[in-house]
Amino acid sequence: MAAGLTTLNELNSDTYKKLESLADLLELGIRKNLKKLKLPYQYQRIGSMACLFFTDQQVANYDDALTCDTESFARYYHNMLAEGIYLPPSQFEAFFISTAHSQDDINRTISANFNALQSL
Repeated sequence: MAAGLTTLNELNSDTYKKLESLADLLELGIRKNLKKLKLPYQYQRIGSMACLFFTDQQVANYDDALTCDTESFARYYHNMLAEGIYLPPSQFEAFFISTAHSQDDINRTISANFNALQSL
């Protein structure tokens, strides 16, 4: 508990502004990739937590998430690994931005996302 409390005490408005800025940058880049590739997938984000759902349906709950193309997600996941980007291995998990990520990391992720999606 002491470590958690210490971490919370280190956070400030600048921390959250940085996270929001990086998350915005990633969201815009991924949405641009989806549009460019004409893919109907759903990108959802709140704060620094996000998920790319492989479905053309809006995802609001577990039943909606079940409409996802998990086979395509599995190929995407492995393509991202090949690009050096480590994501949660399940379509039903979110990924997170952290303060350890830089703008260069986000740009690299956007590029890897495009390559991974394009190769599906």
